[in-house]
Amino acid sequence: MQTPSTTRDWILYSLLSLTIVLIVLAMYQIDRQWLKLSEMQTALSEQAKDMRELRSAIASGAIAANAPANSTSSGEVAQAFQRAYAASRQPDYAQGDWSVEAFGTNLKTITPLVSSDAYASNVQSYVLESLITRNPDTLEWEGLVAKDWTISEDGLVITFRMREDVSFSDGQPLTADDVVFSFNFIMTDAIQAPRERAYLEKIASVKANGKYEVVFTFKEPYFEALSLAGGIGILPKHFYEPYLKEPQKFNESKGLLLGSGPYRLNDPKNWTPDKGNIELVRNERYWGDVQPSYHRILWKIIQNDSARLTTFRNGDIDSYSARPVEYQELKKDPQIQAKSQNFEYMPPVVGYSWIGWNQERGGKPTRFADKRVRQAMTYLTDVSRVIKDVMLDYAEPAVSPFSKTSKQHDVALQPYQADLEKAKALLKEAGYQDKNGDGVLEDKAGAPFEFKLTYFQANEDTKRLVLLLKDLYARAGVKLIPTPQEWPVMLENLDKKDFDAITLGWTSGIETDLYQIFHSSQAVSKGDNFIGYKNPALDKLIDDARRTVDESKRMPLWQQAEHILYEDQPYTFLMRRKSLLFVDKRIHNLQMTKLGLNFGSLPLENYVPLAQQKYTQ
Repeated sequence: MQTPSTTRDWILYSLLSLTIVLIVLAMYQIDRQWLKLSEMQTALSEQAKDMRELRSAIASGAIAANAPANSTSSGEVAQAFQRAYAASRQPDYAQGDWSVEAFGTNLKTITPLVSSDAYASNVQSYVLESLITRNPDTLEWEGLVAKDWTISEDGLVITFRMREDVSFSDGQPLTADDVVFSFNFIMTDAIQAPRERAYLEKIASVKANGKYEVVFTFKEPYFEALSLAGGIGILPKHFYEPYLKEPQKFNESKGLLLGSGPYRLNDPKNWTPDKGNIELVRNERYWGDVQPSYHRILWKIIQNDSARLTTFRNGDIDSYSARPVEYQELKKDPQIQAKSQNFEYMPPVVGYSWIGWNQERGGKPTRFADKRVRQAMTYLTDVSRVIKDVMLDYAEPAVSPFSKTSKQHDVALQPYQADLEKAKALLKEAGYQDKNGDGVLEDKAGAPFEFKLTYFQANEDTKRLVLLLKDLYARAGVKLIPTPQEWPVMLENLDKKDFDAITLGWTSGIETDLYQIFHSSQAVSKGDNFIGYKNPALDKLIDDARRTVDESKRMPLWQQAEHILYEDQPYTFLMRRKSLLFVDKRIHNLQMTKLGLNFGSLPLENYVPLAQQKYTQ
């Protein structure tokens, strides 16, 4: 007869044995699940690899001869990808390698809307996409994310029908809701996007009509309505929406960048300026009809001109934009010629450089608020000598924001000619005289006419320009104090309007809208009318021109506006510069278009043949 204690032991042993058996079975089951999961991951990885190889083979023409009847052909490729498709049919086309370029300055931020410079816009163009894009051969608009669109008879309603196969780089589908969100996000006052809001305020509403149709309704006719609606960079709602609850976190961010484009940031939330270089990787989920050729896009930060040239000589960057003073010598340089192809051209949409005279500082008018003073400064600025001595004739004078080839330009307006006596007379009329004989003019209160001219410190040509101007202005008794600054500091001071005068440049387009830069309403904090220029007559002409859809009636309005700018000289317009570019010979399919050289254009049309590739994935 067993004792109670023995019975309890038996029960405990039985329970323990059962527990051990269950644990062993569970471990076996988990092992089987992990094994199955591992097999699935391997299969998915192999399928992705196979798809990439298949895309590459199709693009390079390796399987074109045996392709089935329903394979990709030129007729099935959307118009926006036709040029890239034609490049992919070249006999030596291959995917792979990196595109490596250099920026001459550190970037403050690459977050959309928060950023305000051309460098950040360049990076964003590889990541963000819009509904439409401009054809570089015809200059007509064509669909990108949008398949097609219709415009109402009164021009106030534009309806876009979108592709249904577009996704963001994180795999989330791009729908009409993302387009609606992008507009609403920009128009949220707490979001730091005054430049974009300045344009989009003409839109009354953006609404989704189903999952893949979006409708833009305008408050009034606008000559660039299609461009405005179709050109908005589409932001993924799921990625940016949380920042509506923390707008300051977004406004202060450095690298929040996610889109549907052919390239992406490895970490779309955490790029910072202290990382130095900017690197994008190919978006393996890219929806486009043609896949991008390069594995990576890399921008190195090289602030010194001579260091950039040395880096190009060594083959560590793919192109070098030469200064005029060195261009002729580099064309005769055996090593540069052996490794490079060079291009000398004036892009049809080339921007212009200028000196901006700050008319209001600390809530008070400055000496540059007087039109006579601004006119005098323009008469003292010998642009023809600048072009000859600094640019070595690789530039042309700028009369206004409008190119001389634009219909917006009145050919009767000719560049101001340097005239010391006219300048002196205007300054005297404005109350400036050398009262103490020290060679510097004084105002009525006895304060000397001296000012700081801010410029980007890393640009050698600008430095030479400023030193030349210092001598030219001194002849009239005006003391210029050169004030070089780093790029992020310059942008910050522009936002705060904390400068006397500044020299910079604006990019240009097919038709230039003056609103953002010269309209009085844009003389606000972080607006682009940072010189505080206000002219009600110009405002009315800008407003009238923008709402005039008929080109034959709109162009005379722009020309009247140009006359006011010519008279007022809020900027001293300097010049438009030629591009003097050397590109490594390993880069193929470089072509000139109506928008300029297609180097780096998107979708990427350039490639490196397999035998000349030097970077691995």
